[in-house]
This record gives sequence, structure tokens and C-alpha cells, in this order.
Amino acid sequence: MSTPPPQPPSSAGPGHSWPPPSPRPGWGPPGQAGLPPLNGFALASLLVGLLCFPPLGVVFGLVALAQIRRRGERGRVLAVAGLAVSLVTSAVLLYGLTSYTRPFLEHLGSRPEPEQVEGQLTDMGRLRAGDCFNVPGGDLLAETPFTYRTDCAQVHDAEVTSAVTLGPGGFPGASKLKDSATETCWKAQDAYAMDAWALPDYAEMYYFAPTRDSWRAGDHRLMCVIGTSGQEHRGSLRKDAGMLTPEQVTLLTALNDADGAVGRAPERELDEALPEYRTWAREVDEALGAQERVLRDAEAAHPEAGARLKELAAARTAWQRAERAVRPSDFRQAWDAAEGALTTESEKALRGAYGLSTRVPEWLRGAQAGPGRGPSSGAA
Repeated sequence: MSTPPPQPPSSAGPGHSWPPPSPRPGWGPPGQAGLPPLNGFALASLLVGLLCFPPLGVVFGLVALAQIRRRGERGRVLAVAGLAVSLVTSAVLLYGLTSYTRPFLEHLGSRPEPEQVEGQLTDMGRLRAGDCFNVPGGDLLAETPFTYRTDCAQVHDAEVTSAVTLGPGGFPGASKLKDSATETCWKAQDAYAMDAWALPDYAEMYYFAPTRDSWRAGDHRLMCVIGTSGQEHRGSLRKDAGMLTPEQVTLLTALNDADGAVGRAPERELDEALPEYRTWAREVDEALGAQERVLRDAEAAHPEAGARLKELAAARTAWQRAERAVRPSDFRQAWDAAEGALTTESEKALRGAYGLSTRVPEWLRGAQAGPGRGPSSGAA
């Protein structure tokens, strides 16, 4: 049996009133009912600053503080902590990036801007034999020079004698590549400017060879040049087989081959590499023998060849003695005799008879540099 609720009096007099209704029960953990919501950016600031992208955590922290102040939300402590963590982490990240990239940035900053140079800026890979060009400051030994192609009739720093692609395969090594480039470019210069005595004293042989890194990137190109940046030079130095008579070509080929053989002396000391020097002596003797045969064929037309032939016979005898030497001292004695057997006077007379330059080049005047080879330089 249920008891009905009491009915209100028909008239409520003084002292009579209904109690206020009970509040609706709230859902959630004890003590949380009625609290303001937690700001999402505050929590995100802390998490992003610790785990993800600190600069974004700084932004989230600032946004959280602004929203909390405006909306009255909870999370101010989280926002301040997230902002602090994000600032510290960002500073550490920035320091690390700066330390890592500083050498690269300094390298870029130290690389000089290409200065104003006469000619048309041209990629080195587009230069061909016969092209003349300038480089900033005339520095042909710069690591990565800018090249400006120009008419050879104008002042220029260098003239290309050969541009070839080296064989496939792995990088041959710096030392082997240097030896190969030197040999290749001397031969290229001898073919391009056959009358070496006609070259000015300031002309030098240079080459541009690939580095290990550029080789791996597919650059196997070797460019040989005659550098003339030591003085203002105008005009091409080209005097190849197409610009000479057949007998001039024959004589110069023999002279240049012998000079090249003499210039390939071993780099190690004689006391350490006598067998190498004996092999070299045989190669020089063979080259002088080829020159001797050319002059014997021309002796009737050019009596001046007779004096040179006598010197060649004495020089070959000395080189053959060097080839048979059993002691370094014996080799050195024969070597000195061989060098003294050939004179610039006989070659000067012979060249004059063939209509070639008779100006004795500077590297031969003191007879100290070795026949046929002036200074040379390389650039990678």
C-alpha cells in the first residue's frame, strides 16, 4: 500500500513554503563535477615539445595560455611547462643544426663570386681543342675555375690542346691519374704545338682532371691546355701537322719523342731504383735511335744533320752504358756523359735548316730542366 504525497494546503500562509528541488546528479569522478574543461593546446604543447617538433610546441603553449585566460579553462600549469620544454628543446635543436651546417655554410660563404671576365661564360665540358678562354684572376690552378671562352685573337689565359674522356671503370687513384694526365697532355701539346721552341717562355702545360668524387658522378673528362696567364697573350699557339711541311713534321716528331723519353725519368732516387733507371735508359736510347734514322735519311738534303748525327752516336753510346750499369755510380757517370753529348747548338742549326724556330727556350738555356719539357701544372 502506497502513501500518496501530501497535498499542498489550499492557501499557504505565512511560514509555509516548499523546499528547493535537489540538484541533478553530476557524472564523473568524485570532486570533478562542475570544474572548467581542460585546454587541449596546453597538453599538446607539452607532448609536441617533448616528442615531436619543439617550435610547434612553443606555438601551442602560447595559444593555450591565451585561450585559458580568455575562456577560464584549466591547464595553465601544463601550458607553462609545455612552453618551457619546447623553448629549451628548440634551443638545443637549433644549436645542433648550426654546429652541423656551419662548415658547409662557411665553405659557401668563402667561395668567391665570379668576377667580371672577358669572354662568354662557358661550361668547361663544352670547351674543345683550339678554344681559348679566360679564368677569374688568371688562376688556372683554382679548384673549380669559371671558364670564359673568347676569340684567340683577344688576350686570353689558356688554349685547349686536347679534351678527351678517360676510360671506364673505377677511379684509378690520384697518383696514377696524375701520371697518366701528365703523359697524355704532353703528347697532346707536342701534337698541337709541334715546334716547342716557338712557344713563349711564359707558356706552361696545364691539365684539368676529374677528382675522385666527380669521377664517381660520371665525369671522366681530361682537358689539356697551354696556359699563358703569366703575360698578356694574343693569338693561337697552334702549329700542328696540318700547318707544317711533311719533312718538318717528321723531324719534330723525332725530336719531341726523344725529348719526351728523356722527360720520363723515374721519380724515385737512383740508389733505390737502379732497375727502373736502366729500363728508362733503354727507352731513351731507342728514341734517339729513331731520331738518328730520320737524320740519316735527310743528311743529303740537310748537311747540318751531320753534326747532330755525331752527337747522337755519342749520346746513344752513353745511354747504352747506363743501361748496363750495375752500380748507381756507374749509371750516374754514364747519364752525365749522355746529357753532355747533345748540344743546343747542333739542334739550333738543324731547326734553322728546316725553317723552324731557332730561339732557344728558357728551360734549355741552362740545360737544367732536361730536354723537351718545360714546366707543367695540374688542376682538378
